[in-house]
Amino acid sequence: MQTFITTSGKDTQRLGKKLSKQVKPGMVVALISDLGGGKTTLTQGIAKGLKIKSKVVSPTFVLERIYPVPKKDWSLYHYDLYRIAPDDMLVDEILSNAEENVVLIEWAEKIEEQLPKSTVKIKISILDENKRKITITNLK
Repeated sequence: MQTFITTSGKDTQRLGKKLSKQVKPGMVVALISDLGGGKTTLTQGIAKGLKIKSKVVSPTFVLERIYPVPKKDWSLYHYDLYRIAPDDMLVDEILSNAEENVVLIEWAEKIEEQLPKSTVKIKISILDENKRKITITNLK
């Protein structure tokens, strides 16, 4: 388990950029936090670290966004389960996409029991307006 304290959105993005160096195809990342905790901000940093040039925004209303990783044969899949009650078919699709790509799931606690044991869990706790405690488990 690793714990980090960030003091701004840019700081959270920098942490995401550092974490991107450990991201590899087949990885499922569960992002767990309250509303406004910084899940998308951390994802933006991961995308920057992977050299993704597209603007990374929350997929709250579209459920899924796919960002091809430059010079790689895999993509970053970004899901947001906030507005829906996930069913088995959706979970199967998410896990299928993770086989050859990287999947980041906001509000992953909604499907936590169905995620693989190897899932990297990132819990973001809001300490104050800008300060976050970010706890990462299962990252090798």
